[in-house]
Amino acid sequence: MSNSNSSNKLVVPNAREAMDKFKMEAASEVGVNLKQGYNGDLSSREAGSVGGQMVKKMIQAYENNLK
Repeated sequence: MSNSNSSNKLVVPNAREAMDKFKMEAASEVGVNLKQGYNGDLSSREAGSVGGQMVKKMIQAYENNLK
């Protein structure tokens, strides 16, 4: 899933594996079939659904921590 040419940099480099797992979970929840490695064949809608689900889950986790 990680691409050495990617401009996306994680603040904690060792978090890549956890982020990849999180991305796969989010994709599964919205019915998008991600595979290890290159996923450039996804439509914009599919990629947006995965990203949106990730953001939704991060907001929920943050709100739960506020309680």
